[in-house]
Amino acid sequence: MGQQKKTYYINVGSGEISQSSTASSWNYEIKATDEEVTLLREYFDQSYTTDWQNFFRAHVPYVQYHYDRENDAYDETLTKVYEMIYELGDEQAKSHIESMGILSN
Repeated sequence: MGQQKKTYYINVGSGEISQSSTASSWNYEIKATDEEVTLLREYFDQSYTTDWQNFFRAHVPYVQYHYDRENDAYDETLTKVYEMIYELGDEQAKSHIESMGILSN
């Protein structure tokens, strides 16, 4: 027997996951179990940490973006975030992510 899914609202830019549609601006609506939301939060945490590393690295101009492992980690984590939102999201979320063309499948 599967866990009950609840509705969550996701703001990818800020990494916010809320159960209230009026709490703040949001990009995607998903239905997820507690485990799925925990995993999504972990991806956001990883993404946020890597993003700060990128922020400081941006002030070291001789490191080019495509030679930088942190950027690869950030891109990979962000892709995982979008994959999860695509799997758990409503039709609007799915079609928007498809239109972005960031998922490989």
